[in-house]
Amino acid sequence: MSDAYRVGEKVVYPAHGVGVVESIDEMELEGRVWRLISIRILETDAVIRVPVEKAERIGVRRIMGDDVLERVLKVLEERPEREDEGKRVSWTVKHRNYLEKVKSGDVEVVAEVYRDLMLLRKEKELSFGERKILESAQQFLSSEISEAKGISVSEAEKLLESYFEEND
Repeated sequence: MSDAYRVGEKVVYPAHGVGVVESIDEMELEGRVWRLISIRILETDAVIRVPVEKAERIGVRRIMGDDVLERVLKVLEERPEREDEGKRVSWTVKHRNYLEKVKSGDVEVVAEVYRDLMLLRKEKELSFGERKILESAQQFLSSEISEAKGISVSEAEKLLESYFEEND
């Protein structure tokens, strides 16, 4: 994908969500000329500059297609046994694992974190840290689903939440 970036194209930057390629410029740094992609993150309006040749390795990718969206929605439908069921797993370890998964930018993995925390929320009140991770996962998923389906972010949030309404 590295040479296929176009100004105006929407992409996903791991842990930050959907952004728009604003420019592709050349800049000399440390005696080397780099081609840099400037990506404006839609949610925060932050601009991130990434070398073109490192973008894919960092995890910059196109908005998910229908096939990936279908797999994400299937993840939300699943009701797996909890990995820590019957085990005492420290909150610190769980928190670190959740954070790593959300930061990966892998939309299916982020969907797993969202699902697991939404299901946990039905059992107990989430801690502050769990709520923050849930919000981050929801924000990431809803912004990308919004773009993939051509719907508003609030409609995407409602779609996500519909998988966890009381009738399941």
